[in-house]
Amino acid sequence: MHSREALYQARLKRYLTAMRNEKPDMVPIRPFVAEFTAKYAGFTCQDVTQDYRKAFEAVLRCVEDFDWDAVVGNMVYVFAGIPQAMNLSYYAFPGVELPPDVGFQYLEPPEDRAFMRSEEYDLLIEDPTGYLFNVWFPRVSRDAVPVGAAVTFRNNLAYLKGGMAMLDYFTALGKQNEALKAKGVVPAICGILKAPLDILADKLRGYYGLARDLMERPKKVQQACEALMPHLYKVALLSADPEKQLPVTMWMHRSCVPLISMEHFHNIYWPTTKPILEELWKNGHQVLMYAEGNWDAHLETFRELPPGSVIYHVDRGDLLRARRVLGDRFALSGGFPNDLLTFGTPEEVRAICRKIIQEVARDGGYIMDAGAIIQNDASVENVKALTEATREYGQY
Repeated sequence: MHSREALYQARLKRYLTAMRNEKPDMVPIRPFVAEFTAKYAGFTCQDVTQDYRKAFEAVLRCVEDFDWDAVVGNMVYVFAGIPQAMNLSYYAFPGVELPPDVGFQYLEPPEDRAFMRSEEYDLLIEDPTGYLFNVWFPRVSRDAVPVGAAVTFRNNLAYLKGGMAMLDYFTALGKQNEALKAKGVVPAICGILKAPLDILADKLRGYYGLARDLMERPKKVQQACEALMPHLYKVALLSADPEKQLPVTMWMHRSCVPLISMEHFHNIYWPTTKPILEELWKNGHQVLMYAEGNWDAHLETFRELPPGSVIYHVDRGDLLRARRVLGDRFALSGGFPNDLLTFGTPEEVRAICRKIIQEVARDGGYIMDAGAIIQNDASVENVKALTEATREYGQY
């Protein structure tokens, strides 16, 4: 136990030092491994999606065999029991609507059946919580009934079972993090944040509906984002690490060029996102900006944030460019191409890993990870090569 505690403290120090944009003893490894863990542990995607205990077990098996500094307790983040308890309509699950070894999918409705109607902005702006509870949820749940309709048994169960499933899962997730620590591994993140515009695009208007609204009613979009800001900030703050060590993660989805225009980015997205990041930093919380896709067009804008306030994660963007633009202010993570983990050879993986360390991580402030969440298409041999090469080449 003593040696595991020493290992945990060494890895925690390494991880925190890198996130502060400083040079630790070696490059930390923090892979966001999702369905890959199922593959490694001998489970199907269905197994780890339907039974979080198997998902937890798969992660623990991986950290026993891979020399990783930090991981997420369960990166298969949609535990099916929660949306199925509420009978939500916007997910497809392995072994149910999908083959057993295909990861879960988000089902975005057609624009004419978006979960929020274009004429409902004022309702959302006036009372975001009330809108979600009274209007949105009855639309996304096959069991919930609209306000004013006769209450049914299944309606009551949707709310009751949903709450019970949430409580069960997140209580267990806290215990999973303690299990990781006992194995000498750092729980990688704590807390969740999404930008207001991404909330509109993801779960309310859908991408096509939002794109139309940005052209036809941009002021309403802006006001809706402003109305969502305090709620999203509060969720991030309440879910953040009370010890103020691990970062809140902001999952950045659909608000970069060319998915939206530069004008809408500067006039709507950034003014309703930047204050949340700044306020979290004032309260001592770093944010991991998980920049899904390619956000290179916005790197200069991100420099407006206080130094050290974020860790910038590169997915499809240019990792070297991110280092040039942001490296004096923020730590970086990611950037290793996922397709190489699937289609490459261990030798190719090692070569790219060495290149990243030499060109991006030489002065510290970098955390090794793939660009996107690692799913079950990644080969075990290549993930091993990534891990071993980082340890070999990443010594300072």
